[in-house]
Amino acid sequence: MGKVEDFEELRPLLFSIAYRILGSVAEAEDAVQESWLRFEASPTEPASAKAFLSAVVTRISIDVLRSARVRREEYVGPWFPEPLLEDPYQDPARAAELADSVSMAALLLLERLSPLERAVFVLREVFGFGFDEIAAAVGRSEAACRQLVVRSRRHMQAGRPRFEAERKERDELAARFFEALAEGDVAGLQDLLAADASMVGDGGGKAPQLARAIMGSEKVARLLGAVFPVLARMDVTVEPHEINGQPGAIFRDRSGLVLQAMALDVQGGQIQAIRLVLNPEKLGHVGAVADPWALSREFRDARRLAE
Repeated sequence: MGKVEDFEELRPLLFSIAYRILGSVAEAEDAVQESWLRFEASPTEPASAKAFLSAVVTRISIDVLRSARVRREEYVGPWFPEPLLEDPYQDPARAAELADSVSMAALLLLERLSPLERAVFVLREVFGFGFDEIAAAVGRSEAACRQLVVRSRRHMQAGRPRFEAERKERDELAARFFEALAEGDVAGLQDLLAADASMVGDGGGKAPQLARAIMGSEKVARLLGAVFPVLARMDVTVEPHEINGQPGAIFRDRSGLVLQAMALDVQGGQIQAIRLVLNPEKLGHVGAVADPWALSREFRDARRLAE
């Protein structure tokens, strides 16, 4: 195969590596494109296109993440990854690792790691790369990479929930949640939420967002039960969709423009967290984006009319 064919075959893997390191669809796509430019410009044919391109996209992603850290520290409100609707890379032998590592909860845990720790963890624990390949990719010794994996694994395990939901159970719970949401059934919503459930929104100062996290099943259910019937009267639709490998939905206005992505964190037979991505700059890859401020004004008017 030629370089173009090699690259296209590896593109899903390269994107999936970059997204897990960066938590950004746009930045991951840019990293993959930059990897192609370097691959194309390489005067010699590498012995392994996979090893070469994986190393290149990893190094680019580490550099991008280091500069992104400053922006994330200055970000307005909570920072969430850009929602991923579908992971392009599939490997039946590593399906569990791939699915777990792309969830919002896992990506937020990865934010606690240094860029180097994060890259090494992703290559080893998610994609099963050998330590020789990882060492070549990040420019460290194999022994150093082993230490980085041990350290990053410890951080990740400390923050993981104790219960993992079965896919069928998780999807059934999500279906009941969205049915209760559509009916404005506060009691039904509360029954599905863990007692200490939270709801948090990421608007980044670019969209109206919750002033603070809403904590507790009663408060979360009451807020959802108050807000959604008004949105429904405004012809806002809820399109159930897997978000980062977890149950969720895309909210659209009456014109079909994207308003927000909602991701549900289901553990132990209950919804532990609801994460809303509202920042329009994080939703452009999902589809054409609505004006969140105009919707907010319309919402206030609709609510006043209903009172």
